[in-house]
Amino acid sequence: MRTLSFFFVVFVIAVPAFAQPPSLASTAVKAAADKPSVGAPGQPAALNLGELQRAAEASDPRAREISLLQQQWELRDRNVAVQRLPAFGVDSLAQYQTDVPTSPLTTPAGTPAFVAPKKTYETLLRVEQRLFDPTLSRQAALQRAQLAEDQARVRTALYALRQQVSDAFFAVALLDQRAGVLAAAIADLSARASEMEARVREGTALRADFAAIEASRIQRLQEEDELRTNRRAALQRLATIVGRPLDPAATPVLPNLASEVSQVRAAGPQARGRPEFAQFARARERLERQREAAVVQAQPKLSAFGRVGYGRPGLNFIRDEFDTYGVGGIRLQWNAWSWGTPTRESEIARLQGDIVTAEEEAFVRTLEQSTRTDEATIERLERTVASDAQIISLREEVERAARARMQEGVLTAADYVTRQSELVQSRYARASHDVELAQARARLLVTLGVEVP
Repeated sequence: MRTLSFFFVVFVIAVPAFAQPPSLASTAVKAAADKPSVGAPGQPAALNLGELQRAAEASDPRAREISLLQQQWELRDRNVAVQRLPAFGVDSLAQYQTDVPTSPLTTPAGTPAFVAPKKTYETLLRVEQRLFDPTLSRQAALQRAQLAEDQARVRTALYALRQQVSDAFFAVALLDQRAGVLAAAIADLSARASEMEARVREGTALRADFAAIEASRIQRLQEEDELRTNRRAALQRLATIVGRPLDPAATPVLPNLASEVSQVRAAGPQARGRPEFAQFARARERLERQREAAVVQAQPKLSAFGRVGYGRPGLNFIRDEFDTYGVGGIRLQWNAWSWGTPTRESEIARLQGDIVTAEEEAFVRTLEQSTRTDEATIERLERTVASDAQIISLREEVERAARARMQEGVLTAADYVTRQSELVQSRYARASHDVELAQARARLLVTLGVEVP
């Protein structure tokens, strides 16, 4: 009698645990959404999808490229700016000529009046100041546009991490949901196995009945071990993407994005929040600056120059002696006939801009297709989740009837295990649909470029 009393107590404790609402694990996870991401002392930390996405972008090594590109531009811009300052240079020359000018006049002795020296030595200081050069301002504007495009390209690459974080996050969440269902199933099977073992000892049940329940319990334990292993792997993958270690006991919080999705759909979804659109715009701006830079290449340039030198001979080559000299003036440079090269370069940039526009239109079409698919998936899952509760309620009713019939000896344990497995599968389905619905909503927001809170 004491043995029967013990198993009766186990049965009373286990049944309520198994008969909890079908979405208990989901409810527990969703309830944590209102709590801070750092768990209370003794409680596991909560994983928030939006925070993890932003952390992944911030920790990615490519995030440093934005500041590095800024530093590169500052150096290039300084190089352009210094071209407006005077340019100094030093030249030194020593040469020997085989032939030099000779005076046609001769002295009474019959020698030329003068002969230029064949040996020349010269050292001079050159200075040049740009007075008018339209290419400098265009070059600076082109470099600024190139910087904006390069930084936009980095932000686009970082944005792709959000979907990677989302996939890993919901993989962990799905495993946690299933683990909650499985734990309840194992508790129920343990109670049934203990009860059946007692009946076998008393001779009111067959050993095969106990074996059927115990085998099912062991199988569930194997599934639980597999879930734990897969969860560790998924959490490690998430930690790698985020760039920081995560508490193995951390619990993903399923985001409730229904209101955000409703607002986006009511306003007419426009995916202009995606960084790709900023990249397209910056590319067109860079090409426009490139066209302007190509056009001004053919415009005239004006500069002042000066030279101060010391050599033998100086400017007066008749005197074969060291002398100082100076030269100054204004230089005009104009490539008056360029065979249409600047025009062709400008047209090339314009055609490249048309290519960028075509790529943007194709990208918009791809996003629209993805958005329509996500919206259809959300609508289907919302209907599915609503019917899951009814299915689980019916399965629970079947399981309770099967349990009572097994206890009365009119139903075999194998048949009861089948009914119990059907209930577990329906709860699995509900857990999967909850996660899939949250994932579909998050994917829609990411597609549209909307920040996940």
